[in-house]
Amino acid sequence: MDDRTYATGRRKEAIAKVWIRPGQGEIIVNNKEMGAYFNRKTAEMVVRQPMVLTETLTSVDIKATVLGGGLSGQAGALRLGISKALMFSNPDFRAPLKKAGFLTRDSRKVERKKYGRPGARKRFQFSKR
Repeated sequence: MDDRTYATGRRKEAIAKVWIRPGQGEIIVNNKEMGAYFNRKTAEMVVRQPMVLTETLTSVDIKATVLGGGLSGQAGALRLGISKALMFSNPDFRAPLKKAGFLTRDSRKVERKKYGRPGARKRFQFSKR
């Protein structure tokens, strides 16, 4: 039997496939260290939030494959994937993760551009004459 747990996270156009297993707290994203991949302290903080909350920062290793979207969406997708994987591995984590809002998919997406407009909602300048 394999001791890994798998979960998927999504945000905006990004998709994160996450595997967690017991370890020392190593986080690998697309075969790179998390710090080298994201290069942003805010993104790293977002990714670590579920582990800090459940106090598993130094007890699980995470391997993730992220594709699509930008760095912010990828970090959000990774957070959801990690939260779900932690919940699957230990059902006791469900209550604190749910209370913190880490198990809810953020469904906000970029609104599409409409025809006859320069953007999704922006209008061309109006002039009476």
